[in-house]
Amino acid sequence: QEQLVESGGGLVQAGGSLRLSCAQSGRTFSEYGMGWFRQAPGKERSIVASINWSGMSTYYADSVKGRFTISRDNAKNTVYLQMNSLKPEDTAVYYCAADESPYSALKLNGAAFGSWGQGTQVTVSS
Repeated sequence: QEQLVESGGGLVQAGGSLRLSCAQSGRTFSEYGMGWFRQAPGKERSIVASINWSGMSTYYADSVKGRFTISRDNAKNTVYLQMNSLKPEDTAVYYCAADESPYSALKLNGAAFGSWGQGTQVTVSS
């Protein structure tokens, strides 16, 4: 059974930085793409960034482009989300997710991700 455990959330002032981590276990991490999603109160869950299995392809939502960086360390079975220049509108619960299919193209739709972490709260104060 695959498990995803996020960490690194917290409270930060606008303009600050946080790095989220997601540790994976239960299957071969290096074979699967990963994604970060977020959900703010009263809003639908939306994709923030995704990275394919090799790390060679990435995607960013327009709202975070240039501020956030997704990366992966296959030796540590971990995917990261470096968040810089944080804004109050970045406040949300952040979830990491794993692609259902191995060695597949970059995924952007949450329905393509079969495993999800429990989420970590990120709060950005103004």
